Amino acid sequence: MTDEDRYGGYTPARATRFYIPLFLQAFAQSLTYPLVAAIVSHGRYGDETYAAYALGQNVMFMIGALGGGLVMTGMVFARTLAGYRSFIRMNTWMMCVLLGIQMLLSLPPFDTFLFKSFLNLPDHLVPIARRTLFWGFLMQGFFFLRNVPLVVLFNNRASAEATLATVVRIGITLLAPVPFVHYGLTGDMWGLAATTAACGVELVLSHVFARKFVRKLETAADFSTPEEDTSAFRQFRFTIPLSLGGFLLASSPFLIATFVNRTADGVQMLALHYATIGLANPVSYGAFRMQAVAIQFPPEYDGDRRVVRYAVCAGLLLGLIPLVAALPGVSDWYFHTVQNIPAQNVRFAQIVMCCYAAWPVFQCVRGHAEGHAAWLKQTSAILVGQIAHASTIVLALTLAWHLGMPGWTMGCAALFCATLATIAAIKTALRFFGARRA
Repeated sequence: MTDEDRYGGYTPARATRFYIPLFLQAFAQSLTYPLVAAIVSHGRYGDETYAAYALGQNVMFMIGALGGGLVMTGMVFARTLAGYRSFIRMNTWMMCVLLGIQMLLSLPPFDTFLFKSFLNLPDHLVPIARRTLFWGFLMQGFFFLRNVPLVVLFNNRASAEATLATVVRIGITLLAPVPFVHYGLTGDMWGLAATTAACGVELVLSHVFARKFVRKLETAADFSTPEEDTSAFRQFRFTIPLSLGGFLLASSPFLIATFVNRTADGVQMLALHYATIGLANPVSYGAFRMQAVAIQFPPEYDGDRRVVRYAVCAGLLLGLIPLVAALPGVSDWYFHTVQNIPAQNVRFAQIVMCCYAAWPVFQCVRGHAEGHAAWLKQTSAILVGQIAHASTIVLALTLAWHLGMPGWTMGCAALFCATLATIAAIKTALRFFGARRA
């Protein structure tokens, strides 16, 4: 990549060269979870094992989402050596606190209340969710440690290097189910072990790829202005709204599971929801990386809407991916053979995947809105959007419940409504707070 590509203004080609590796990284990263499901769902209780495993991971991701704004914070502040070092300190503090909370929630009496009383898991599935949450602390720690090299790579538009590390991770995860299932190494703990090992390799490679940019940062002159505050406390204050919003955002699967598990054939419907969202999420997360594009290619003049149009076009192309999963041969193989979903439920999965084809467009636009708000340093607008997301999820699920919608439709409908509400809330909040850099 040339210096002009690395630091130049927006062109569709530059944006694409930056965005495609980001999309592939997020897509591959999220895809590791349904791939590991092949190991987990062949455990003692079949697809119910994966439902409990996924619930444990949902709680883990919801806790980790309290640090979900750290990468965006680093992209704004960690551009000088002082800002970079402050970011490392803040990232370490948050990692230690949140890992402590995660382990605490996996111990009595919190685990019983969480998984049995609140989430309504049957007694035989509670230990699976508990073990997943407790032993997931290692994988969670890898995610936090990975924030540091990711920020360095993204700030240097070295998204291809970041993606390569994730490609290695997905390669390991892709190969893992074959020997694991063949030798009978199935169930929740073996699935977690495969995922954690792959994440550890990704972390090491990310640090290796970022090392040259860190050395460059350590020898470069400090171009920050005297009045600019890049301290760990200033970065913490910046990331609080992002973290609170990330927590609300990550609560969505938790809330959906609470409602779906109380419908007719609740555990079966929950397994079906996790199987479909497991394929939709990789595309959705990849689309959401439009955040980074908005930060790296901010408006160059008043009324500059080029990146917004780019986001819509990207979303339309990405929407073709879920349609492939709805094709009869593909859906039968993946949902029935790999995910162990009963044959009579596969047609429901096909319908849901067709609906999810529109979601990437909304996610690309939403990612741009959040990235633009972060560039303006108006994180309150992002928090408003994420409050709208969580509130709409609850309202949509409550309405679906009262209308008697089947469990397999509830998650998709609620996520669509929530994503659109988030976009509208962020746009409205930016007008209210003033769309200018703080």
